[in-house]
Amino acid sequence: MMNSRIAEIAVEKAAYSFDKAFDYVIPDSMLDKAVAGTRVLVPFGRGNRKRQGIITAVHQGESKGLKSVISVLDDEPVLNDEMLKTAAFMKSHYFCTFYEAVKTMLPAGINYKVTTMYGAKDESEFSFDELTDEEKRVYNYLFSKRKAVKSEVLLDAFGYSTTEPFELLVQKGVLYKSDEIFRKVNDAVMKMAAVTPEVDISGVKLTEKQKNVFELIEMAGAISVKEVCYFTGVTAAVVDALCKKGLIYFFDEEVFRIENRQKDSSLKEIVLSEEQQSACDSLYNEYDSPFPSVSLLYGVTGSGKTSVFIKLIEKVIDDGKGIIVMVPEISLTPQFVSQFAKRFGDKIAVFHSALSLGERLDEYKRVKQGLAQIVIGTRSAVFAPFDKVGLIIMDEEQEYSYKSESSPRYHAREIAKFRCSYNNALLVLSSATPSIETYYYAQTGRYSLNTLSARYGKAVLPEVVVADMGEELKNGNTSGFSNVLLQNIAYNIEHKKQSILLLNRRGYNTFVTCRACGEAVTCPNCSISLTYHSANNRLMCHYCGYSVPYTDECPVCHSHRLTFGGTGTQRAEKDISDIFPEARILRMDTDATSSKSSYEKMISAFADGEYDILVGTQMVAKGLNFPNVTLVGVLNADHMLYADDYRSYERSFSLLTQVVGRSGRGNDKGMAVIQTFTPENLIISMASRQDYNTFYSNEIKVRKAMLYPPFADICLVGFVSQNREAAFKGAVKFLELFTEEAKKNYPNMPLRILGPTPALVVKISNKYRFKIIIKCKNNSEFRALLSKILCEFGKSKEFSGVTAYADMNALVC
Repeated sequence: MMNSRIAEIAVEKAAYSFDKAFDYVIPDSMLDKAVAGTRVLVPFGRGNRKRQGIITAVHQGESKGLKSVISVLDDEPVLNDEMLKTAAFMKSHYFCTFYEAVKTMLPAGINYKVTTMYGAKDESEFSFDELTDEEKRVYNYLFSKRKAVKSEVLLDAFGYSTTEPFELLVQKGVLYKSDEIFRKVNDAVMKMAAVTPEVDISGVKLTEKQKNVFELIEMAGAISVKEVCYFTGVTAAVVDALCKKGLIYFFDEEVFRIENRQKDSSLKEIVLSEEQQSACDSLYNEYDSPFPSVSLLYGVTGSGKTSVFIKLIEKVIDDGKGIIVMVPEISLTPQFVSQFAKRFGDKIAVFHSALSLGERLDEYKRVKQGLAQIVIGTRSAVFAPFDKVGLIIMDEEQEYSYKSESSPRYHAREIAKFRCSYNNALLVLSSATPSIETYYYAQTGRYSLNTLSARYGKAVLPEVVVADMGEELKNGNTSGFSNVLLQNIAYNIEHKKQSILLLNRRGYNTFVTCRACGEAVTCPNCSISLTYHSANNRLMCHYCGYSVPYTDECPVCHSHRLTFGGTGTQRAEKDISDIFPEARILRMDTDATSSKSSYEKMISAFADGEYDILVGTQMVAKGLNFPNVTLVGVLNADHMLYADDYRSYERSFSLLTQVVGRSGRGNDKGMAVIQTFTPENLIISMASRQDYNTFYSNEIKVRKAMLYPPFADICLVGFVSQNREAAFKGAVKFLELFTEEAKKNYPNMPLRILGPTPALVVKISNKYRFKIIIKCKNNSEFRALLSKILCEFGKSKEFSGVTAYADMNALVC
């Protein structure tokens, strides 16, 4: 058998237990395009259903018994060698399929979807009279369309839950079906006009308007039809007439759906303090070395870390390497983009989920084509398609929004380290409250450390007051706002200063209970209480989205004695507006910022002084810089302190420190008021002093004693099923398989296993969840052991209704 070109292809929708590269023959007509990193369409499985795949490698080999590639979907590779290796890294570290990793790297708009289509055959091929009335209805519908229709459109049109009725008609020869591929978003193009080469108009009769149009196109060389009509005042019909005469021709030119980013040439150069300059120089020296490195830029809130970023980028941008700047929240992106756009103009691109699919696709293409050199964005920005990365900056690196909670369950910091290692680049981790692991690595020499110990310029850290809400209640204050906070809000309103109030609970009331039977009103799909939202007078589940109109009737005992409890941001907004009716109040949480560009509009409006008070969840606590804010109030610090997770103190300290740091960033001294029922709590005391070093010293001792990260890794193995008993039994069986394999083939591997136990929220969307916790070292041996058992469990018919997944250092353990 003669040798052929063979493509090794990772196929979509493969189960993790069966995921591998499959060999396919590349037809001669596709040899030029079917290269590593391009997506293809292939026949897969016994039914040869069309599936997408991506070529991971190409080699010479025998083609006997192999299927052939159907088509190549990309004109050029969507992933280079680095990103293919990144996908392989993700597969081995995050226990996902190769194609899941690929889809995560690409913008949603560029992804294709294989869809089953059904169409009507000619009546001569079957007996129409033998069909049932319902079958005739389906046939007549499709026949009237004159073309094949997507299966999801048909299901919606007839109200079916499965395609079984259409499949039966295919078997009877009434319908035909095919698999077609569609892309979610098409490229944006502009219709252009140009003069036909070597055209002679001397013998052509033209109207005055046509002459004007021809002369304009001839002078411009190539110009959009839209511009032709604008400058000459004619309609498109006049331009079309010239095309019909053969004098001009049309072509499409790609355009980008992005906002205009103008460099501000009048902007003053940033002047760094001595401490900032020292940090910038040190970071540049690491960047300039021939080896990859990781550095922690640790600076108190308001110390000017962003200025250091900008100066460092100004020093390295002429090297032509890609630069990635990551922020943890979409709410931080507008301020960052504004700052960077003024300095670097259209050299920046923006990656985050609030962009439309078309905008995301265009920003991706600008980077891939070398039109943008700096990417600013949230977690997904780490996959920016640069040919070579030189610098990655991760602001607020401690934030858990950098960790994905769905497969692939990656952490952007780990991907950033992998890319920097591949490119011999520099990773800068920046924070006022670094994660315990990061600061430990900086202290022990694994990372370098640069410290900014003082606020920039004249700004000083705010005065912090801890308000005892127990004492406030004793004194008859039931408003939820301490007297010291109310006094300072009133002062700020009078003196035209701004205030921020943090309450990390959205909605109006966080739970509803019955005074007759004592039961809370819970979600029927999840084991969680419903939250009352006043804007639509509904009770809503923040896990699955279930909602129901509010009534005062208890769903358990049917008495009319429901009562509200807990306070969310909607309630806080109303209460503060009742106390200060003259105040202009802005609420910022996920309910208020669901529409496109809402973050940008709200932040700009607050920065421009259109509001006096900003009420919000944790999205108002980090990274934002408002010089006119001189007061911050934390309405309930206790909510965050007592979560069922070993990181709760770290999260609480970070959030409190960050929100306190929003105050007094301008020329005026700031104040922060932390309201609590436990004023003696050490975390509150240390956060109020902005004393990270003491917090770290205490926390690292606990981590070492309890064998928590960074002294061990914690792997959560989760089990999900619609049947509670099946989920639990699956967890028990997995543990049995895991321990047997560990004892047999990995006897010296240090492991501590806890569980199986119910998840913190045992039911979500009518699916039950159990977990096993494994304290381990996340090395290749452990991953090989875990992967083997996941594959073995996934192939088990007994537990086909149970989904098992692994999450290394999960957000909640």
